[in-house]
Amino acid sequence: MGKAQEMTTDSLERVLAVNPFFAALPPAALKKIAGICVQRRLASGEALFFKGDPGDGLYAIRRGQITIGVTDDIGQRLTLNVLGSGDVFGEIALLDGQERTADAVAAEPTELFFVPRRGFIELLDREPSIAIQVIELLCARLRSVSEQMEARAFLPLAARLARRIVALSQDYGAELTVSQEELAALTGVTRETVNRQLQEWKEAGWLALGRKRLTVKDEEALRKIAGPGAS
Repeated sequence: MGKAQEMTTDSLERVLAVNPFFAALPPAALKKIAGICVQRRLASGEALFFKGDPGDGLYAIRRGQITIGVTDDIGQRLTLNVLGSGDVFGEIALLDGQERTADAVAAEPTELFFVPRRGFIELLDREPSIAIQVIELLCARLRSVSEQMEARAFLPLAARLARRIVALSQDYGAELTVSQEELAALTGVTRETVNRQLQEWKEAGWLALGRKRLTVKDEEALRKIAGPGAS
């Protein structure tokens, strides 16, 4: 587990205020949440938690990148999601306290803040408005899952892959640290299929490819492939 990072309550409140999960809360509620947060820092490749670990709270990324994934019995890893600055995860564990359903590993040096479940449940008892915000977030996540399932069912590979790359570039800029295996997992196809499509876009001058790296050179071209609704 990463070392705690020193941060004043006031500066943490400012971080919370711009986070999508907490932004709608009044300043008084943000101050109370900041009071129970614990700061964390992870080195690149360091695990935050593993599948089966106790679900002891929620994490929000201040800066950096976290990959969420699972590993099978023969060591093959499947990436389920890639999260960056401003993203929140573990909200289900924050409410039910059950075991983690996947691993969370830092893909680069990452700073987070952690909301422990015990302190948060006590806060919900005193601040019903926070409970409403949690419900709204969970509804948004369900909608997102539904949209992803629909995209996998109806959109062609090129559109799915372009949408994922555009979304990642919005979070991390044109230089992306992401492997073809991860892109394949995120779009629901094989690595070979992703590689063929990326090579076509490389030849068109839209991308540059490297080892576990991808550089977007023509985002507008990818947006046209992605179609309406791309980030």
